[in-house]
Amino acid sequence: MKNSILCLALFVATMINAQTQGTLTLTFTQTAHTAYTGNKNVLAVWVQTSTGTFVKTRARNAGNGTKDHLPTWSVNAGGSANNCMSGCNTVGATTGATLNSFSTHTYTWDGTDVNGNLVADGSYKITIESCWNHGNTAKATRSFTFNKGAVADVTNPTDDANFTGITVSWNPSGAGVDVVASPLKMTIAPNPSTTGIFELDFQNVNTLSVFNIAGEEILKLDVANEQKKIINLSAQPNGVYFIQVTDGKNNLKEKVILNK
Repeated sequence: MKNSILCLALFVATMINAQTQGTLTLTFTQTAHTAYTGNKNVLAVWVQTSTGTFVKTRARNAGNGTKDHLPTWSVNAGGSANNCMSGCNTVGATTGATLNSFSTHTYTWDGTDVNGNLVADGSYKITIESCWNHGNTAKATRSFTFNKGAVADVTNPTDDANFTGITVSWNPSGAGVDVVASPLKMTIAPNPSTTGIFELDFQNVNTLSVFNIAGEEILKLDVANEQKKIINLSAQPNGVYFIQVTDGKNNLKEKVILNK
């Protein structure tokens, strides 16, 4: 009886402390606001625990003239509400000046904290803070919850007045990818693509397929006796896709990102 209890306790502890490797991908489009005649805006994207504890910044775009425009992120990242340019943790993040347009963005997270340590599995959220003018009426903050674990978690949150075309996808390592080593080789460029065009090089391949993040096959081509192919996904929405090639026996699937 004692051994059974001990085994159960060890199993539970293992589940609680699981640290699955994988990638979170967030894609969204900022909405241009009719009441605002300009195009400049600032933006921050970061990962938090389900209770709001800071994990890691993924992006910060602002400047000295807009340093007080990202107060929520600034405080969460260890800085002060009136200065997002100093004292805030941006380890591993994409940083840059104030943005000059409202556009589509894609950000990823590898499941690690600012020290590079893989965090425990569980419920997390990725948060966007956007500000396009002075004052609280011209800013928006929105969080999306996802589960980091051994099972893929893909959601398409509803559009609102500030963010549209939203996809949040956690994919553990190996999800959607063949776990058996494949003798096939394939190179893809550019990746990410800002135009929807992907140039592929491969050998000894018969069939090429493209799958969306939901696992739906959106393109299938016979490429026997070919070694190069250009794939045009410009008509597809931004996000994560998988390009798969096969020789009839072996499969190779690679992840690509479309960010027009």
